[in-house]
Amino acid sequence: MNRILHLDCSPRLEGSESARLSRAIVDRLVRKHPGARVIGRPLRQGTIAHVDGDYARALGTPGAAADLARGSLADSEILIRELESADCLVIGTPMHNYTVPSALKAWIDHVVRANRTFTHIPTGKLGVLADRPVYVAVSSGGSFASEPARQPDFLTPYLTAILNTIGLRTIHFFSVQRAAAGGDTLAHARSRAQAELERHFAAVHA
Repeated sequence: MNRILHLDCSPRLEGSESARLSRAIVDRLVRKHPGARVIGRPLRQGTIAHVDGDYARALGTPGAAADLARGSLADSEILIRELESADCLVIGTPMHNYTVPSALKAWIDHVVRANRTFTHIPTGKLGVLADRPVYVAVSSGGSFASEPARQPDFLTPYLTAILNTIGLRTIHFFSVQRAAAGGDTLAHARSRAQAELERHFAAVHA
């Protein structure tokens, strides 16, 4: 493993549980692969523009040659090449309104691009990127997976489906839940997440 792409999607500059957990994942990967280079990509509001009209026209005109220097297509190509060059992807993201924050959605819209990272086939869509490990660190104010779950989870199934669409299928999720409770509840959630990381990295070689 030579290159690790780390997406930090939290709007918080300090005290982010998803950033803390994703850094712990990156640290473990670097310990396993000491020569690996970490490419940091902060995805806070406004760091990546949403797709624009040039992007939409290029995708809506089959067979047309895309001008990669126009509008957000240039951003899309940069982000796709950054992903292609990475041997591993680490995403640190909070859960916003049961799903991914808008900054991460903007990144997804850029990298999930027809005739570039996936193609259309009679049975649906076929990803063209080579598979690589993806680690997703999720934080949430409430509980969405452990019993009793008090809120829906559209984040993990959505990220699984959209990353599968471009060919990324080896996906591992870790989470710190009920962060809003603070105190002992948050401390327990952090300890549980760290224990899950320890078990995972003790059992795998990537």
